[in-house]
Amino acid sequence: MINLISDTVTKPCDKMLRAMMKAEVGDDVFQSDPSVNKLQHMLSEMFGKEAALFCPSGTMANQLAIKVHTNPLDEIICDHYSHVYQYETGGYAFNSGVAIKTIVGHNGKITKGQIDEVINPDYDWLPNSRLVVLENSCNKGGGSYYTLEEITPITKLCKEKELKLHLDGARLFNVLVETNEKPVDIGDHFDSLSICISKGLGAPIGSLLLGSKEFIKKARKFRKVLGGGMRQVGYLAEACIYALENNVERLKIDNSRAKTTGDFLSRLSYVDHVRPVQTNIVIFEVKQDNLVEKLLSHLEKDQILATKFGHNAIRFVFHLDIKKEMMPKILSSLKSFIP
Repeated sequence: MINLISDTVTKPCDKMLRAMMKAEVGDDVFQSDPSVNKLQHMLSEMFGKEAALFCPSGTMANQLAIKVHTNPLDEIICDHYSHVYQYETGGYAFNSGVAIKTIVGHNGKITKGQIDEVINPDYDWLPNSRLVVLENSCNKGGGSYYTLEEITPITKLCKEKELKLHLDGARLFNVLVETNEKPVDIGDHFDSLSICISKGLGAPIGSLLLGSKEFIKKARKFRKVLGGGMRQVGYLAEACIYALENNVERLKIDNSRAKTTGDFLSRLSYVDHVRPVQTNIVIFEVKQDNLVEKLLSHLEKDQILATKFGHNAIRFVFHLDIKKEMMPKILSSLKSFIP
């Protein structure tokens, strides 16, 4: 099967598995797992942050950031496509007792001006504007991304208005291989970041939350109460270390294959629109209401898996398990579809 459903479907290669089996482990609840400590130091240093915390998922990392940065009756500001709003089960309300204000940005991206317009005045009947969340790249936005030039004015505004700024960097490395920006420069603009290693980088599990020492100390306690305190998790941390040391630069390949596919789709008669392809995600809309299921069924018969992604839309996500020899089959199947 050619699985384009998500880049979360990647499986460890033999070399990663061997690295995992050789991991030196301890008890991470006692902060004594050497592999976890190494990974946390590696990422915090890379992004210029004081500390990091290994989490089982990006959702947990984001939810911990919200919990630490806010108090009940506070409010988060984010784009309406943001993962923290769309795909984390309303965790901001359940876990932190906060409200959320969404902005209709451009393909998942919001601007300084848009944020400034929705910051609440200090009235008893309004929640306190406290936290801004950006997603880079934005999944529902079709893999769109912010550049440092776009982030800088948002950072400045947040400091002026005393708002915290968190980056959901689930696919941040897919962005960095496109922009050639340095991780440390990205880190300097945010109070906290979540970085996922289990998508295009290929680790089986793992996201890290980055921030100041005080921030991570609080996040560690909240991680424990949410059930995220893990023991000999160094086996998984070692997979993340391997991924970071070996799989970052090759993300350019995934991005390139996505762009090739997006360009091909834009020339097919049954395709209405392809969102701009900037990283490893392709989202396209078909022209007729009944075509999504028909096309997905057609692809599956050709052993290609994809997913519906909203009204009349389909998403493809490219990753390290999509090999060069699979590309002609994907394009051929798309071309042979008869509406």
